[in-house]
This record gives sequence, C-alpha cells and structure tokens, in this order.
Amino acid sequence: MCGNRFELSSSAGLVRPVRVLLVSPGFHGYHSAIAGALTERGHVVSTHLYDDHGGLAGRTWHQVRHQLPRRLGAGSLRRLARDETAGAVAAVGRSRPQAVVVVKGDTLGQEFWDRIAGLPRVTWLYDEVRRTRWSLDRLAGVGPVATYSAHDTAAFASAGLDARHLPLAFDHRLVPSPTQRRTGDVSFIGARYPAREDVLTGLHAQRVPIRAYGRDWSAHPVDRLRTWRVGSPEVPAERDVSRAGAYDVMAASAATLNLHGDQDGFTMRTFEAAGVGAVQLIDRPDVAGLYDPGTEVLTWNGTDELLDLCRRAVADAAWADAIRAAARSRTLAEHTFDHRVAVLEGAWDTV
Repeated sequence: MCGNRFELSSSAGLVRPVRVLLVSPGFHGYHSAIAGALTERGHVVSTHLYDDHGGLAGRTWHQVRHQLPRRLGAGSLRRLARDETAGAVAAVGRSRPQAVVVVKGDTLGQEFWDRIAGLPRVTWLYDEVRRTRWSLDRLAGVGPVATYSAHDTAAFASAGLDARHLPLAFDHRLVPSPTQRRTGDVSFIGARYPAREDVLTGLHAQRVPIRAYGRDWSAHPVDRLRTWRVGSPEVPAERDVSRAGAYDVMAASAATLNLHGDQDGFTMRTFEAAGVGAVQLIDRPDVAGLYDPGTEVLTWNGTDELLDLCRRAVADAAWADAIRAAARSRTLAEHTFDHRVAVLEGAWDTV
C-alpha cells in the first residue's frame, strides 16, 4: 500500500510468456477471470479445477462418496483430499507447466506440492487463513504466498514466509447486460448470516425496497431443502444468480449492500460492485485504502446512517450517478484481475 492507493509491484511490465498451470477451486468461476488476465499478458494457460466433480453424474458420486458419509458422521476429509490431490498431480503431468498459480489449494496434499517443487509458483488466498485448512508450517513449504488479508500478510511475514498482500479484484471482461434497466431496489447478494439478516430485515421494516439474492434467502422449496430449513426470513428474495447475473443485479439496483462481518480482507464484491458502476453501501470505513468514501463508495456506521443512504440512493439519481461513474473509473484504473496478475507474476519470478 502507498498512501490510500494500492500500487502494483515493480513487476507490472510483461514478463517472458510461459506455460502457466492455474490450479483453482471452481468458486463462482473466478478461475476464468484469472486465466483471462494471464492470457492477456501473453501466457499459455491451462486450468485445473481441483474440486470439479464432472457434471451431474460426478456431482452425484461426490455426494454419495464424500458429502453423505460426512453428514452421517462417517466420512473423512482425507479421502476427498487424496482424490483432489491425485487430480492436481495428473494435471501437472498433462500441462508440463513452466509456472504454477494456485488459488487457495488448502486441500491439496504434499504429493502435489512435491510435484511442482522447483517451478516458479505462487499461491493466492482469498480467505483468512483461519478459515482454511492451512497452517503456517504447511504454508512455509509451498513457496510464495499472496493473501487478501492484511492481518495474515503481517503474520506470514513475521513467521518468515515469502508473503505479500494482494486484494481481490473485478473481472472487467464479464460486463453487465447493456439492456439492463434500473429497478429501484436496494440489493444484497450473498449468504445469510445472523448479522446480515438483522440488517436486511431492519431495512425492510423501514420500507426500504430491499431484495436479497441467494439460496439462503429464497423461499423456493428446492432452496429450503438445500439449506435444511423450513421457513424464510421476512425479506423479499430471489434464488441464486450467476456471477454475470449478480453483475446485472448490482448495476441495475438503486444501491447494493456489501456486508463483511468477521473479515479483515475485502470481498470480491467490493471490487465488483464498484466495477459495474453500482452505488455500493459498504460496512467498512477502512475501504479508504482502496476507494474514496463518499465519492466512490458509501460507508456507514449504524442503522440510521444506512437508512438515510438507502433513501437518498433511491431518490437522488444525479448524486448516485456521480458515485457510479467514479467507482467504475477507479476500479478499471487500479482494481482489475489484470492488475493483480501482474503482482502474481512478480511473486513467481522470485522462486
């Protein structure tokens, strides 16, 4: 960080193009954004999704082999880790990479890390390490690490790891639909946790046109079954949306909520909402290291302040449009996956 602006490392210029193996979970398709950014910088990219279970038949087998036994108290993560490790090792053999980018990778066993030993590589964590299966001892043996968590960056450095702070990003190649019309809603897209439910139900009670998206909020019978519940919260809600659909929803909303909770890193939504030109209502005043509060994003402290911002976003289109434009401009200038991949290149180049 430099002042209040995130700066690229000195490796922002193109490095020599190489064959890159991207090893990633399938989480919301973010691997495609990283692969696109690597390709844009001249690399030949192969992608292996280590938790991809191969279509309907594969997902069904995964449920029977792993998920159901675990729910019944008879399963083990070790078997799943062995399967995912074997798949990742095979991907290394197929792609013959000259550099490897691993996203999260906490379920991959030592056989995989031994297989890529000596190759330029970097591992990018999009969650706090305490939420993963990583330990500092394990991370010490995998090579350079990038993390979205500033707190973890400091802890890693204190432990002697080759670590750098790397925030998440916006996929500018996945753009909102040009025909999307403004809805007038205040949207929220994400999982339902108690603190988030309190915020949304409070806004709904004050007649804010709030609308939530996701299986945890939806009253659809299939979603209630998938989330093991009978009822639904008192908030207007829709079913899950794709990442592209989420971009459309945020761009079309009068404003969109970004609720973090117990996190010190900034979610992908921080950059996506700004990148699509949404009016982002974020619960983190420390976002000032990335965006300018009041002109590019809107921070709030307490229900009354949030309520006032929601009502103004719905009623004052000129004010909202200025925030939308500023947020999108800042994001495209500093916070795309292309910017982040330049830093990852600098990390693997040090191996």
